[in-house]
Amino acid sequence: MTPKIPTRKVLAALTMAVAGLGASSSALALDAAAAEAMVRQNGCFKCHSIEKKKDGPPYKEVAAKYKGKANAEQRLITHITTGEKAKFPDGHEEDHKIIKTKDMNEVRNVIQWILAQ
Repeated sequence: MTPKIPTRKVLAALTMAVAGLGASSSALALDAAAAEAMVRQNGCFKCHSIEKKKDGPPYKEVAAKYKGKANAEQRLITHITTGEKAKFPDGHEEDHKIIKTKDMNEVRNVIQWILAQ
């Protein structure tokens, strides 16, 4: 025999679970203003823009390139934190500038912002 659980208790438990999910996803939500400020502070707009082609690809192009790829976030984190070579339109290569923060939450926020373009 299966014990009966009052419907109210089930609904209360489900409501709490859904509320908890909402709280955890908002804690991880993109902070676009902070990401854009970080990009500006680090001089990223010298070579990149959101839509226009400059020495570096526009962020919309980067987002399209990595859309749906499982390794997108990690690949971009590596690119902006290790100084990998960046290829320029004229064919020369330079070390990519390293983002000036050790806070991985800030780095991930910037990457999420780029991928959201």
